[in-house]
Formats: sequence, structure tokens, C-alpha cells
Amino acid sequence: MSKISAWGNYPVIEANLIKYWDSNSLNFEDNKEYIAYGNGRSYGDSALGENIVKVREKDLFLDFDQKSGLLHVQAGVLLSEILEHFVPRGWFLKVTPGTKLITIGGAIASDIHGKNHHIEGCFSECVEEFTILLDSGKIEVCTKESNPDLWRATCGGMGLTGVILDAKIYLKKIKSKYIDQTTIKTANLKETFEAFEEYKDMPYSVAWIDCLAKGDSIGRCLLMVGDFLEDGDLSYNLKKQKSIPFNFPTFALNNLSVKAFNWLYYGKVKERISKQKVDIDTFFYPLDAIGHWNRIYGKNGFTQYQFILPKEQSLKGLEEILYEISASGKGSFLAVLKLYGKANDNWLSFPMEGYSLALDFKIEPGLFELLDKLDEIVLKYGGRIYLTKDVRVSKENFEKGYPNIEKFREYRKEMGFDKRFQSLQSKRVKI
Repeated sequence: MSKISAWGNYPVIEANLIKYWDSNSLNFEDNKEYIAYGNGRSYGDSALGENIVKVREKDLFLDFDQKSGLLHVQAGVLLSEILEHFVPRGWFLKVTPGTKLITIGGAIASDIHGKNHHIEGCFSECVEEFTILLDSGKIEVCTKESNPDLWRATCGGMGLTGVILDAKIYLKKIKSKYIDQTTIKTANLKETFEAFEEYKDMPYSVAWIDCLAKGDSIGRCLLMVGDFLEDGDLSYNLKKQKSIPFNFPTFALNNLSVKAFNWLYYGKVKERISKQKVDIDTFFYPLDAIGHWNRIYGKNGFTQYQFILPKEQSLKGLEEILYEISASGKGSFLAVLKLYGKANDNWLSFPMEGYSLALDFKIEPGLFELLDKLDEIVLKYGGRIYLTKDVRVSKENFEKGYPNIEKFREYRKEMGFDKRFQSLQSKRVKI
């Protein structure tokens, strides 16, 4: 048994770790439960369980079609490894989250999204097919057409249908490693929504929001929008990371330090609208420049709380949530607001047409009570919680946000997946 956690460093558990090399690595004749684990970048307990199947070592590039951009890779390949090899050749990921340090298998299991969901949708939109090891030991190649139920259950299904082994994904052509970025500084939440709507046709958009601002300033933000330049400069190289060498003292991150950071970060932009040329890593993956940044939150760890609200309810709902957070004093200096397009057909995919907010909170007394209050507000406005970031939502609050939850549960039971693939999270929310 070994100690292991996810990126939030909470919870830390003891588990049996199994490196997956081939189907013989797992003995499906026993009565044990398994869950796949990629690079450990999900925040909570979705990839934690009694028996953890580590697939990171399955990291081979298998094939690439230069004409169509179709890339075939094993499930343990990191997005960063794809970028390192293909940006210099003029290709980029169609959909990418805010970190490049996740595996392809994890991207499918979470059906991840990025700064262009309002244009391109979730990661599953760029997946042609994937290969998955089922509970019977059978290996199946799945496409949206060949096995629609397995597709809808697996994409966003948090590893609860099997172990993803490889996938074929489409990349997109680019002509530069640089982004033409425009930053819009807003004074309050109303201005923030107006700015998002004004720039809604830009391919990429994301906002940092000051979640501790009060009164007339509540919801003020820095909205960054952009698109790739066409200057022909594809000289992409991985940057050397600076690293946090140890866990910060728990008291270091507090109401005063977060307020000070937010004031400085918001104040660094002087003009209402400014332009600059930034590279791929600066625009898409700013936190990846800091190794072990999760240690900032101390030895007790942290959780990310991410929710989404329907578009017509987003302004009112976010205003109420931001007032609750500001009043609590448990602010986050990482508060990311994004615009989303329409939901897809996958049963547990997180996005819907609207706005989401993601916030990081250190684990401390009173936090889960605050998040329970936020759950109530999210549900009141028709929203839902993101499983990839979650470590504490109740079964009742989770399932109210997902209209297809019973389809997922019934399919898992019908196929026998519920007896083989389980995580701490799946047991908590009973999926």
C-alpha cells in the first residue's frame, strides 16, 4: 500500500497502486474495485480508490495524419508532450484546459473544456475514437456512432466505465506560437458580463475576477480575449519551471494576503483596454510555470469549487454567490470566470450554455459549510457542480444538477461497471 492524493492534496489515502502495461496487469477475476489514475491533476477524489490503475507510463505516440491533423496516442500522453512535438509543426490542441499537465485519458474521462468552449465545445468534440478496457477484460474501440451509450457514459464519466488505453484526436492548424491578447478591465459584475458579450465572437476568452471585492465593485475583473497570430513563428520550447519547494504555513494564505494579491493583480492593469502579444504558455497555462504551486495552500491541502449557471441566470446568481464569498472572508486569488456554449449529449459532461466560476479554497474549519451554502445558491439558479474539481459535494446536491444521472447509473449497473470501477467520489455521490 502507498500514500497517494490528487492535486488538491486532500484527501491523502493509502491505496494499492498498479502500473498498467497490458490487460494482464489487472486480474478481473477477483472482486476488487479499480479506478484509473493519470497524472494526478484532478483536484479531489475522482481518481482515488482502494486499487488505483496508473496509466501515465502508457505514453507512446502511435500515428499522425499530416493532412487531417488526426493524432493517435496512448492514454498516458500529456498535453504538454503533444504541444512540445506538434506546435513547431504548426498544430495545436482544439480544446485545452488551464493546465497542459494532464493525460489524454484524463481529458476524455473529465470531458474537459477550455477558454473556447463557446466556440469548440468539450474535448470529446475533437475525439474520433478511443480504446477502453472494460470490466470483462474485453478491449473495445469506441466511436460516437459504433457505441453511443458507452461514448456518452465515458466522455465525462470520471473513469467509471473502464480504463481508457488510447485515443485518436484532431489537432488544429496554427501559424504562430503567439496570441494577440486584449485585456479589458471592468469595474463591476454588470460591466464584466457586458464585456463578455461584446467579445463573445473571439475564439478564446477567460476572466480573472476579484472575489473579495465589495459593494459597487463586486464582480470586477480582468477579461482576457485573444486569437493566434499569423507571424509564422513556431519556435515553441518548454520553459524551465520555478518550483515551490515546501508546503507554505497554513496561516500564510488568509483574508489579508488574498485581498492584497487581488488588489495588486487588479491594479497592475492601468487602462480599461490594453493589448499585448503573449505566448501559448502565458495565455493558456500561466500556473504551469510554477512547479508544485498546490503547496501554497499548506499541508492540509485545498479544493477547487467550480460551478456553472444557465446564461439567463448567471448575472443574478453570480452576484449572490460573490456576496456570500465576500462576506465569509474565505476568498480565492485564483477565481476564473468563463463563457460556455451549448451542452453536449454526454450524460455527465459539466458545461451548459452560461457562465462558470472556479475558485480555490484552502481546507480549513468552516469551508465545507460555506460550500454547502454555495451549492444551495447554485441549485436555486439551475446550475451544477464540476466533478473533476470536487471533493465534498453531497449526492443530493450533485444529482440535482445533472438531468441524465439516472441514465448513467442504469447503464453502469446494466453493464456491470458499478461492481468493477469505483472511486471515493463515485461512492460519495452514488454513481
